[in-house]
Amino acid sequence: MSKTQLYSSGLELANFVVTLDILHDAWTAIWSLYTEVSQNEGPSSFVRFKVYELPNYTIIAFFTWPSSSKDSVQGVGGGNLVSSSTFKGSFSCFDFLSPKTKDPSFSINEPAFQLFKSIFGVLPKFEMDNFKPLIITGNSLGGSVATLFTLSLLEKFNFSKNKGPFCITFGSPLIGDENLQEAISKYAAWNSRFLHVVSDQDPIPRVLINGYQPSGTFLFYSKLGCSCFEDHQTILELLTATNSGTPKDQDPNKVFESYGTFVKDLNRKVICKDTTDDESLIDWTTTPLRAGIITQLVAIGLVQSQQPQNADIIAKIERREKIMAILKEKAFDPTRGLNEKKVLMAYLEQYKKVSKDERVGYYDRYKNGNDRSDIKLVEYMRGLTCYWEEMVDQAEKRPQTVGASLRTRSLFGGTNYRRMIEPLDIADYYKAGKQDYINQGRSKHYIILEQLLKVKEAEKPSSGPNELKKQNVASSLTEDSCFWAHVEEALISCKLLRSGESNDIEKETNKLIEFENYVYGLMKNYAVSSEIFLPGSSFMTWWKEYRKIKGTFYRSRLTGLMNNEENYDKYAKGRLVIP
Repeated sequence: MSKTQLYSSGLELANFVVTLDILHDAWTAIWSLYTEVSQNEGPSSFVRFKVYELPNYTIIAFFTWPSSSKDSVQGVGGGNLVSSSTFKGSFSCFDFLSPKTKDPSFSINEPAFQLFKSIFGVLPKFEMDNFKPLIITGNSLGGSVATLFTLSLLEKFNFSKNKGPFCITFGSPLIGDENLQEAISKYAAWNSRFLHVVSDQDPIPRVLINGYQPSGTFLFYSKLGCSCFEDHQTILELLTATNSGTPKDQDPNKVFESYGTFVKDLNRKVICKDTTDDESLIDWTTTPLRAGIITQLVAIGLVQSQQPQNADIIAKIERREKIMAILKEKAFDPTRGLNEKKVLMAYLEQYKKVSKDERVGYYDRYKNGNDRSDIKLVEYMRGLTCYWEEMVDQAEKRPQTVGASLRTRSLFGGTNYRRMIEPLDIADYYKAGKQDYINQGRSKHYIILEQLLKVKEAEKPSSGPNELKKQNVASSLTEDSCFWAHVEEALISCKLLRSGESNDIEKETNKLIEFENYVYGLMKNYAVSSEIFLPGSSFMTWWKEYRKIKGTFYRSRLTGLMNNEENYDKYAKGRLVIP
């Protein structure tokens, strides 16, 4: 009978690696490494690795002897966990992983961690922004090492630019506790980096269950077929349910070889082919979701009849699939809360207007901190910053959903936020007596928002300022959100030159000339707000200091504009002709 099946993205992921021969190539790399190692040495507890360059991607394979892996995992201490708090700082490649729990630490299987640590120093370094796709694979404990190596690379990848590493393991034991699973699953782009292949004849993936939690997608297979699951509770339950039927005395080498047979056969099959002919399992009243689950469980040899325990497993998986569907609908929406943030931005616009009426400008009004309303302003700033930091963070980890929205619908809001709020962060930075904000103090999310805008603007032909831009310059925000950082650095240079404290007069003088040219370029394109000419502006403070240093006879393109104060009003009205 024909049935409509509802599966999670794990099925799509598995079909993807099969149709592109990635699964086949990953196993071939492991088998090649096994063949090479077995010719030179006998079984040992070491992990071996090798890099294979293929036309479309690079594969790094990790191999451990099946018998040694079995002894390590099933032996005394094989299930021990080591807490990240014990190696944080001293072994920092996992410091970026942070579960959203009261306890920020997580735990990793100790034998796997020690194996990974033993070879970490000799593992190849990959240039993250310029290389072919990277496939990381391994068998048994070698698969655990492959998982840890993949995890160590996740932070280095910008998922909006490349797809990141992809990890495939064969017969690998579970690697960590609930906190590690939560840290990996926090971002869909991270969790989708892992595919774990598990045979119904292999006891190793089923040994470490107490205190452990799975992450990524699991591809279970039996002689009847194979099925994919990605819900970690379902995976743990299936590992437990199939544990009793797994031969404990199975020859590890035979199990290892069976993975190769499975991969070879898989190329001729469809994942989760419907092999359910028993009408007692599925009839016309069975829902599409339940029918799909039954088909999956039959394929891995778990459900053979309408036994009570089978019905219980089916019901639990069905319930979790429904919950997952609801959670996906409620997943992070880049447009959710945007209207609320517009209200906060409206308050800031009002703050900007009042500041202008007081002839000081909102940057300097906030910098001077002489207004009680600044307390409310700080609260609104924090709310906006938290929102956009989360937005940018999610866009990096989920480029196909949040990232796409940020590049289109939400980029305008992000640009306005950056141009309005970053100057206030700059004011706080320099009030604290710091220097070099752009290189030392700038938040990553501002940088990414600016980069996204540049990419968008590169799609349009460049041109000079249009009439509308000139007319609106009085109410517009300065396009370069770091403008006031440049002003503060120019003020510092003036102070050094005026006081004679500079050890390199030529360097500070050249910096001021560069600043001149920078400001002139902004004015020529009407890209800087006319608020910079207000009497209480830090820019006007700089101009007065600079004019004293240079003297009345100094001439440049900028001084030609600044020496005539009538030009300030002409610029604000969009009537200043700048050569």
